[in-house]
Amino acid sequence: MVLQKLLLNLLNNSRLIEKLSETRPIRRAAQITAYAIMRLQLGGREAAERLGQHHTVRQIRERADVPRNLGELSKRAAQLKDTFVKELREGMKEASGQKKPK
Repeated sequence: MVLQKLLLNLLNNSRLIEKLSETRPIRRAAQITAYAIMRLQLGGREAAERLGQHHTVRQIRERADVPRNLGELSKRAAQLKDTFVKELREGMKEASGQKKPK
């Protein structure tokens, strides 16, 4: 309990914290921490790139059939519109054909 209060008092002392931050061991610990974080970020990016180049991921991306550019997207939209209009016309013909015999 007393030790806890003493440590809390020391950690809340801004002048002491500033002096400690200028010491060699604390600066070295900060450098090592920054180095570790940078290495982990770089490793994560490299792993993501390797995963993106993997054959299975490429196959999934190709089979997803996602339009790659605006021209391809507009072409697909036109195909969708044409199919919709065709189905609508056929449905209207069937509906009108069913009503007449009554």
